Amino acid sequence: MMKKLQRAWLTFCTLFLTTVVWAQTDTTIARNVAADSVVVVADSMPERMKLAIVTSLYLDSAFDAAGNYQYDDKQFHPFSKAGLEFWEGAQLAIDSLKKEGLQLDIHVFDTRSSRIPFDSLIAGDHLRNMDLIIGHVNLNEAAQLARFAGVLNIPFINTNVPNDAEVTNNPNYVVLNSTLFTHCNGIYKFLQRNFALSNIVVFRKKGAAEDRLRQYFTEIEKNTNSVALKLKYVTLPDNFNTAHLAAHLDSNSTNVVLAGSLDLKFAQSLCQQLSSLSKTYATTVFGMPNWDDIDFTKSLYRGIEVYVTTPFYIDPANKLASALNNYYRKEFFVPASPTVYLGYESIYHFAHLLDLHRENIGSSLGDKKFTVFTNFDIQPVINSQTQTLDYFENKKLYMLKKVDGVVKAVY
Repeated sequence: MMKKLQRAWLTFCTLFLTTVVWAQTDTTIARNVAADSVVVVADSMPERMKLAIVTSLYLDSAFDAAGNYQYDDKQFHPFSKAGLEFWEGAQLAIDSLKKEGLQLDIHVFDTRSSRIPFDSLIAGDHLRNMDLIIGHVNLNEAAQLARFAGVLNIPFINTNVPNDAEVTNNPNYVVLNSTLFTHCNGIYKFLQRNFALSNIVVFRKKGAAEDRLRQYFTEIEKNTNSVALKLKYVTLPDNFNTAHLAAHLDSNSTNVVLAGSLDLKFAQSLCQQLSSLSKTYATTVFGMPNWDDIDFTKSLYRGIEVYVTTPFYIDPANKLASALNNYYRKEFFVPASPTVYLGYESIYHFAHLLDLHRENIGSSLGDKKFTVFTNFDIQPVINSQTQTLDYFENKKLYMLKKVDGVVKAVY
């Protein structure tokens, strides 16, 4: 299986290397270009809108000068997986756009390219004539692209980093993967609607990140228009056990536990011990958005309800999602990852908006006409001190309920 997947990956990369360095300028002629680019339609049209995809592919380090893959057949390039999966989804979206006849130029830039290093990409002319930039990048790159977009008045969609990147007063910056504060706000409101009268305990550990989470919930509590929740904060010792937890639980009613930490080891230990107490203490656990990395199908998490928020939810009943997954399994011998779906829907959705609104794309990013899997709700984020717009953010959250290996979207 691994060799089959490796061959598929190598074939993909070889095709990609051929694609990104050639741009078709008319129906018969191709030429080598300075920027990595692909063209959605065959004919050349100067008035066609231009979209840039910026992601990390590590193609230069994965292949030598002769085009030979530099790792053995049991090993992927160690850093390229996320960027490649995003691009794989983007390619499938481009195929859909081609079939629909959209008149767009789409340019692809590898942030790890030795030919066009990221600093040169920002400083040079490669992105200056773009009408929209979509990035699957790290935090530092997101911050630089946001500043670049602000100066040149080009909308930049940050698809994956759930962070404002310390950006202020920049209406061209869009955070698609909702920030931690937005997740905390969503959790708090859900608790108000469904568990307002419950015994709510916030189990946490010592740490700066944990203090920040508590600050977020305190700020949300101060600004709520409904009755505030009675949150009981409990700081657990490093080697906490079931006795530490049971001291704050009620055996006569359902307990609501809010995990006030982003530490996954803390989260796993907390859920395992609550599971072992579940016959005595019925417990519903609310986790942090990074809990996707925890496999709650394991028996050691049985007996507790776990809720997590996410801005991206793939409904198993969605026919397009099922078709994409089946195609991906056939081509790469594995199911499509969330990053593949993200690559598809972000490129498909915003490419359509660019084609529809053209020069007015910056004021139309909240248009929901072309949603695919996720109902993006892009809203302005207003600075509480200056009362000015800092950036835009996707405020849509889905609450996922995970019980004994079954996952269900609550809303």
